[in-house]
Amino acid sequence: MRLNVEPTASQLHCWFSAINFCSACWRPSSDHHVHTGSDTAGRQDGLLWYKDIGQHLNGEFSMAVVQANNLLEDQSQIESGSLSLLDSGPYGTFLGVYDGHGGPETSRYINDHLFQHLKSKKLDPIIIGKLGLLSAIGKLVAVLFTISSFIIVGLRSLVLILWWLLFVSGFTSEQQSMSVDVIQKAFQATEDGFLSVVTKQWPMKPQIAAVGSCCLVGVICGRTLYVANLGDSRAVLGRLVRATGEVLAIQLSAEHNASIESVRQELHSLHPDDSHIVVLKHNVWRVKGLIQISRSIGDVYLKKAEFNREPLYAKFRLREPFRRPILSSEPSISVHELQPHDQFLILASDGLWEHLSNQDAVKIVQNRPHSGSARRLVKAALQEAAKKREMRYSDLKKIDRGVRRHFHDDITVIVVFLDSNLVSRASSLRGPTLSLRGGGVNLSAKSLAPCVTPTEPANT
Repeated sequence: MRLNVEPTASQLHCWFSAINFCSACWRPSSDHHVHTGSDTAGRQDGLLWYKDIGQHLNGEFSMAVVQANNLLEDQSQIESGSLSLLDSGPYGTFLGVYDGHGGPETSRYINDHLFQHLKSKKLDPIIIGKLGLLSAIGKLVAVLFTISSFIIVGLRSLVLILWWLLFVSGFTSEQQSMSVDVIQKAFQATEDGFLSVVTKQWPMKPQIAAVGSCCLVGVICGRTLYVANLGDSRAVLGRLVRATGEVLAIQLSAEHNASIESVRQELHSLHPDDSHIVVLKHNVWRVKGLIQISRSIGDVYLKKAEFNREPLYAKFRLREPFRRPILSSEPSISVHELQPHDQFLILASDGLWEHLSNQDAVKIVQNRPHSGSARRLVKAALQEAAKKREMRYSDLKKIDRGVRRHFHDDITVIVVFLDSNLVSRASSLRGPTLSLRGGGVNLSAKSLAPCVTPTEPANT
């Protein structure tokens, strides 16, 4: 008899639920842990959603989202607590801003899956192997002791407890950190997952191949900040200069927009045989004349040639077939050691940065109370958008979604304040558990909105 030692997703869920239950029973009580559950609090003011202040593992945070498109294409989240499937940690804060284009499907998919992929990829492959071995042992026990289901359950439970004592307790104490490799694998798993969705829905909804999303992620684990990015959303750090009292704006994310010369050079080097890999169209640089960004999740029509054909709309189809992906899903990842004078972090979709400079955004946050910081940034961007169109801010607010897109994009802002005392000890100590979606939208893991037909090539 051949035993399958590779655990399924459902088996992983069952094993870790049991492990976390055992861990909770055996763990000494701690005053540092307050479980708040899923936090869906927030307020709505017309097309603006906001949560002025909240608490995460490393300090306070503020979030705001304003809708411009007929369907909100921006998605965002903040998760604070365990960064792995094990409740034993490591602990930290996960931030995500997902700026969709062509429709909301990709950004919603990322919102539902990326963090879960990161938690699962945090497990060491050796531990996964041990889970598989344990699963095989359980199956063998079932074969040998079919006379009593009660005996089987008892033996499996005994094996699980022994495995926990021998392996997991030692493993978790050595894995109190995040890594670039884990983040890369989580991004790739999310890309692969959405490709599977497109493949499945293509016969009925071919236009889903032209839907994609930028993806900006920040992970704070202990004193280390990881920033990963696809597309042109941006992460900016506010750092205090003690000698002058000034707060400097330090951009942490690399952007992938064809308007940047280095991005165009990268595209030319990757596609030396394609003189039209980037095209200046209506005074805007676009990849293949279609899209401004060079990296994304989704946009399968520019990654897999089999999806760049009928019945996809002609405006998305290339005249000549391509043999290698035009867009990339490989994130740019940077690692930063947080300093005591690092005050806060701003993550926002490009809708904010179209109207505010990095330094202007930092000044707005620094000079006011923490509460309402994200909402003030959104308001400042909208005021600038109104000024550019020679109209009053109050009149701009009256314009409904859809039409509003002619004046500004969807805008998402997350401001995370960094408490140096909390940051220094957060990776090993439990703290407030938080799960919040921007806009207050909480979608099930299997949810995916019906495909919206793109009305124009995705610009992001």
